[in-house]
Amino acid sequence: MALEVTQVLLNAQSADGSVRKHAEDSLKQFQEQNAAGFLLSLAHELANNEKPPESRKLAGLVLKNSLDAKDSVRKAELSQAWISLNDDVKSQIKAALLATLSSSVIDARHTSSQVIAKVSAIELPQGQWPELIPSLLGNMGGTAVENASHLKQATLETLGYVCEEVSSNVFAQDQVNAILTAVVQGMNTSETNSDIRLAATQALCNALVFAESNFENSMERDYIMRVVCEATLSPDQRVRQAAFECLVSISSIYYEKLAPYMQDIFSITSKAVREDEEPVALQAIEFWSSICDEELEIQEECGSEFTGDSEVQYFKFIKQALPALVPLLLETLTKQEEDQDQEEDAWNLAMAGGTCLGLVARTVGDDIVPLVVPYVQDNIAKPDWRCREAATYAFGSILEGPSVEQLTPLVNHALTFMLNAMKDENNQVKDTTAWTLGRIFEFLHGPNIVVPVITSNNLPQILSVLLEKLSDAPNVAEKVCGAIYLLAQGYEETGGAPCPLSPFLQNIIQALLVTTERDDAGDSRLRASAYETLNEIVRCSTEDTASIVVQLVPVVMQKLSTTLEMQVKSADDKEKQTEVQALLCGVLQVIIQKLGSSESTKNAILQYADQIMAIFLHVFACRSATVHEEAMLAIGALAYVTGPNFAKYMQEFFQYLQMGLQNFEEYQVCAITVGVVGDLCRALDDKILPFCDGIMAQLLQNLSSNQLHRSVKPPIFSCFGDIALAIGEQFARYLPMAMPMLQGASELSAQAVGQDEEQVDYYNQLRIGILEAYSGIFQGFKSKRPDLMAHYGLHILQFLESIYADVYRDEAVTKAAAGVLGDLADTLGSSAASLLKNSTFYKGFLEECQKSDDQSLKETADWALATINRIKSEELILKDLLFIADLQEKAHGEKFHLVS
Repeated sequence: MALEVTQVLLNAQSADGSVRKHAEDSLKQFQEQNAAGFLLSLAHELANNEKPPESRKLAGLVLKNSLDAKDSVRKAELSQAWISLNDDVKSQIKAALLATLSSSVIDARHTSSQVIAKVSAIELPQGQWPELIPSLLGNMGGTAVENASHLKQATLETLGYVCEEVSSNVFAQDQVNAILTAVVQGMNTSETNSDIRLAATQALCNALVFAESNFENSMERDYIMRVVCEATLSPDQRVRQAAFECLVSISSIYYEKLAPYMQDIFSITSKAVREDEEPVALQAIEFWSSICDEELEIQEECGSEFTGDSEVQYFKFIKQALPALVPLLLETLTKQEEDQDQEEDAWNLAMAGGTCLGLVARTVGDDIVPLVVPYVQDNIAKPDWRCREAATYAFGSILEGPSVEQLTPLVNHALTFMLNAMKDENNQVKDTTAWTLGRIFEFLHGPNIVVPVITSNNLPQILSVLLEKLSDAPNVAEKVCGAIYLLAQGYEETGGAPCPLSPFLQNIIQALLVTTERDDAGDSRLRASAYETLNEIVRCSTEDTASIVVQLVPVVMQKLSTTLEMQVKSADDKEKQTEVQALLCGVLQVIIQKLGSSESTKNAILQYADQIMAIFLHVFACRSATVHEEAMLAIGALAYVTGPNFAKYMQEFFQYLQMGLQNFEEYQVCAITVGVVGDLCRALDDKILPFCDGIMAQLLQNLSSNQLHRSVKPPIFSCFGDIALAIGEQFARYLPMAMPMLQGASELSAQAVGQDEEQVDYYNQLRIGILEAYSGIFQGFKSKRPDLMAHYGLHILQFLESIYADVYRDEAVTKAAAGVLGDLADTLGSSAASLLKNSTFYKGFLEECQKSDDQSLKETADWALATINRIKSEELILKDLLFIADLQEKAHGEKFHLVS
């Protein structure tokens, strides 16, 4: 097979599907039969300069994919497989990879760089491959090596990828210094080869996170900053762009070190924005957006409490640069591209400038208003559409950040003008105007606004304009949908009073339904946006318009029925059918939730329950994941409203519930189905019992599977609690299987997780799932079989103590743990009292909870502590009674003896 690998790799890229599949199967078979030989063959193929570039490139990509994966479980498996390989095989592969860096074929060098980085990510943290960095740095010295420029470029690229893959604590400081020296030398103006300079600049971007101690040293920092700033002036656009990307990273990692350089950076960035090519100018603007992000984060951390002696350094760079920065950003707004509003992923100078302007407004608040308003006034009515659109974009961009008091007079003055601008002859002006109206509704409209911008006087005109413009071009109509959505959202909390939209509700719903039927509704996400807006209209409706919402039910069901009969002749047809079905299921879910939330309207939805359920079952037959997801959510809502009566649907629905639980590939569907099991438990109570064997068997199988995404597992544990609460002591039959799973997961979540945020977050979610399971099981057994959990009490208490000791637990975990502590005491009674007598942690834990600002947590802790004190008192009383009874028995015996 090794001899044929070249041809197999070429065949794997064949245009002929059958040839391609045969080659892919051959590669898979080779890998399964001889993993070491497979990897070695790929490495030799990649390193062999006599092989075709196409086979070499694919060999490298397959090799890379054999070492890494996006899924964390698969990634760990691949890492372990590499570690388990024979050391000699690994050495040969690594030697071949390093040799490839001097290849004259750029794709081979590039792929080899990536593979080396993947190997380093596995080996360096284990203390293996110590010669890698010295070997790479050795490539940078002298010019005697053949193809030295190729080798240097590939080496710098490799160093960059390695720095991207490994964490900052892997390298000793002397290695960091050596890497930075090599990289910065490659960036220097004395380096005449642009490819080397580019690779060095990109490598620095990845290596910056390692340079903390270097940035603490002012001389080293000055040198790095000088080299980066010089690179922004390189004759090669690619180098200039990469240099600005470096500045963006520096602004994020080393904000507190930037003060001495900000004046020079402003000069460099403003020159790039005004004069350089767009990719470079975009990165120059991104630098200021990044500074805004940093300063907003500081403001969020410190609030209004910020003082000069604060530990966090806040230089207010944006406020200082404001008089020059805002005009610079305003200049960019007229550099729009034609029809940019119709391209979903469009990104250009005008859009970047407006986005940055919005961040600046959030950062400095009121100070931006006097700098932008004159620009708006000067340009809003100009004949050139670019000026009108730019002025509107500028106005919309500053609506978040400044105070309501500052903005309200401006918006009141501008609102009528904006509504008239919806009739502008230019499509982009209308698009941006509709977006700006949406921003007005989002930030200056709602129950918390003291002086409302939207009043009973101007609401009719606003709605008249918006509903008329739903028939405009798809991109404009989509923005109009967004504006109506935000307008309705501001009316969600009316405190029981009729919604101001009530008189217009029928017309709004009708206009949105017509919009969903447009032939071009598939463009610019118009159909999806119209249905999402319809959902929000239903949510904000009040009881006075419940009859209108009820009338919507048969309309939506009819539309859903129609999709089931659609002629599906192409992939596009199938995609449209799936999208429309998912959106309509979503509308039904919102209607069910809305009408089911009030006793006065619940009957209206119950009369349609049989028809709704029948159509959902037809939808499930389509077997599309997206539809499955939305229909599942809607069924969860229907179960909540119908309660125990949902039992009549279970026999037919159960097969689809099982399908959802078995859907490992589309794990979001599985996660939602797990949530629906919880909904069914709450709705059916013990009527869920006939289906529990099948549900529990599948849930336990899911927990044991390495194929299921780990994010689904915490909700599965939580689901155990829902089932136990629903069926009470009948859950005893599942304890022998469920408790070992819970105990194993408890021990896993108690492992030290360090500073890895993603892992910390996952373990916190896992703990919440476990705690919710324990809580449900305790409460389910409390009334009839509390003794069943006595055997597990000590382990649960140890789990709670490990949570108390963990500094990374979040508040949700803390609250759930306090609740379980109370449940344990409440359910186990005297057994718990004996366990708690030998434990002291719970006092400190609950005292900590009682000091929390979270009222709910305080109440939970108070209840848990009171429960523990109660059972301990009861135990003392019981002991006293037993002692007295014992004395009485002894006294009675002595009396009997004397009488005898």
